Amino acid sequence: MALTFYTNPMSRGRIARWMLEEVGAPYETVVLDYATTMRAQSYLSINPMGKVPAIVHDGHVVTEGAAICAYLADAFPAAGLAPPLAERADYYRWLFFAAGPVEHAVTNRSLGVTPTGDQQRMAGYGSFDLMVDGLEKAVSANPYLAGAAFSAADVYAGSQVAWGVMFGSLPKRPAFEGYLGRILARPAYTRAGEIDDALIAQAA
Repeated sequence: MALTFYTNPMSRGRIARWMLEEVGAPYETVVLDYATTMRAQSYLSINPMGKVPAIVHDGHVVTEGAAICAYLADAFPAAGLAPPLAERADYYRWLFFAAGPVEHAVTNRSLGVTPTGDQQRMAGYGSFDLMVDGLEKAVSANPYLAGAAFSAADVYAGSQVAWGVMFGSLPKRPAFEGYLGRILARPAYTRAGEIDDALIAQAA
């Protein structure tokens, strides 16, 4: 089945690239430019938001990083990146905690938006500190977010933690650094980074 990956190497597409490398299935990469091809009608017909990443797998379009990770884990079960159905509570919980509260709290903070006490009831993450404390507990409870085994939840949430610690949007807590030491040593992470870094160098 055909698998096409739409991305830019300086984007959240790096998360999907890591997941694709973990899956190990062959795929075609289409690199898009923010100012031109990402806004072209040919791509807007795939993702009307004009954002990356996106994949098209056997004619089916999937956008949004967390959805792509979850989809690929199910589409390629031999890779072992999703727990058995009866054991997916933590897997789903933390995958979508990263896509919701973590993403929103970090974005709002970078935009200078701090919810008041009353507004925290409306915000899914409550407060930035509350989100960070919850994330710290998640990466400390087990070797990986879904338990003893690495999963797609670690690809997505782990990427959020890695970027946050690297760029200062998350604090450098020992629990985060220990977790990153476990997940960033994976060969697929290294391969994915090398591919995207090479694409950046080619465009320079």
